[in-house]
Amino acid sequence: MATLNAIQALIDLSSRESEAAATRLSDANRTRSEAQQQLTMLEEYRLEYADQLQSQLAQGLSLSSYSNYQQFLAKLDHTINQQRQILNNTLGLVERHRTDWQASERKRLSYSTLTKRAEEALRHHENKRDQKQTDEHAARITMRRL
Repeated sequence: MATLNAIQALIDLSSRESEAAATRLSDANRTRSEAQQQLTMLEEYRLEYADQLQSQLAQGLSLSSYSNYQQFLAKLDHTINQQRQILNNTLGLVERHRTDWQASERKRLSYSTLTKRAEEALRHHENKRDQKQTDEHAARITMRRL
């Protein structure tokens, strides 16, 4: 019985660890999604701004305006590259948290398996004890008849 209580304590602890790992994974997925949305928005904005530059070039554009467009596009490209790096970092974080969660789940499930085995051993022991008592009772009855 003490073994079952100890295993149950381990199951409770590993369940809490698994839930915490699942929360961290969920948070990392949300962060990754936000980073992806931000990157998509920046890339779309860059395309729109580049189209706007092409339109302005077709209508005629001063050298200083052209230079301003190019500088702004360069800054957008730099920002996009930074956002891609952020996205890559969040992808790594998601994978790390997924691995941690999976390890926590395996641990929790292994404790559950131990519980089942301990319960089975306890049942087997109780069945043997019951059988022994039944056999002893039958032997006493037989001895009384003789």
